[in-house]
Amino acid sequence: MKIKTFVAVALSLAAVSTACAKSLTVYLGTYTRGADSSKGIYRSTLDLDTGRLSDPVLAAEARNPSFLEIHPSGKFLYAVSESGGAGSVSAYAIGKDGNLRFLNQQPSSGSGPCHVSIDHAGKNVLVANYGSGSASVIPIKPDGKLAEPAGFVQHTGSSVNSNRQKGPHAHSINVSSNDQFAFVADLGIDKVMIYKLDVDKGTITANDPPFAALKPGAGPRHFAFAPNDRHAYVINELHCTVTAFAYDPTSGALTEIQTIPTLPEGFDGSNSCAEVRVHPSGRFLYGSNRGHDSIAVYRINRRKGTLILVEHETADIKTPRNFNIDPTGKFCLVANQGSDSVVVFSINAKTGALEPTGNKISVGTPVCVRFPDMSD
Repeated sequence: MKIKTFVAVALSLAAVSTACAKSLTVYLGTYTRGADSSKGIYRSTLDLDTGRLSDPVLAAEARNPSFLEIHPSGKFLYAVSESGGAGSVSAYAIGKDGNLRFLNQQPSSGSGPCHVSIDHAGKNVLVANYGSGSASVIPIKPDGKLAEPAGFVQHTGSSVNSNRQKGPHAHSINVSSNDQFAFVADLGIDKVMIYKLDVDKGTITANDPPFAALKPGAGPRHFAFAPNDRHAYVINELHCTVTAFAYDPTSGALTEIQTIPTLPEGFDGSNSCAEVRVHPSGRFLYGSNRGHDSIAVYRINRRKGTLILVEHETADIKTPRNFNIDPTGKFCLVANQGSDSVVVFSINAKTGALEPTGNKISVGTPVCVRFPDMSD
């Protein structure tokens, strides 16, 4: 079978699988600090017709599993254990009932691990350590367990915000679609660091160009690619902006093309940004505001990569630490760290606007929302 025909058939089968699915398991990472907080990683079920979430169930007890990632096979889940000291990453097997079975744990090679991702080949877990301003690569064994860390980079430097930028603070790590590059947004040094990734060896090394610089004091936090593999976006926690880049998948280079505010004109309260997501269609982008307590919605010019503000959705949102869009593109689930809830919005397919569904569940200090890949 010709390659183009094979790809077309694969995409068609994935679309049929998505269309036929009636529900989807959702995994929720949380903070477990305090007696009234959560106990670990929770799971729920999203009804893809109504947007209703089932009551949350504890899938695995864990200490501060703030960020999660699911293996491309859908068989394993990986979670950081965020703490001020030496951090770790835990591996879990996903059971048929959705519950998690602990496999093993490895050090994150730094303090305050706050973000994880997995390369598309499913060979490595990549970790960003906020406290120590470093990143590491941990190979995945065939049985889903984690091997000892194989790759490591330590950031250096500082920036202009004396309260938040006295040293490096790696806040996220993302892998390019071709598995050749890893991008680490570092809030402390106002750079998105660019590394060459060797998925077979589990190593990351300096790239040329080595980074994309943001405005002094911007505080880049989370990063997202557009599906067209020509553009990428970073949300800047401290400046409350989103920066759009032209992306070269051959060299890994990021070239700034626009920086746009996440806040409405006239807002003068305190605010910090958290998550950024591109809609699966590539037509819309979303960013979270903590303080203004909103999700900023933008329309993407898919040819230029630039953004145009659509709206700020505020209904039932309180300290939106993280949010995610289900693989069908129909619903957006917002994790409200400040109100111990996860709220469901439907997404207007024409405008990208978020529309309240009235559906929500109570979860102690939710900070991460993850779905399995429905094409698997």
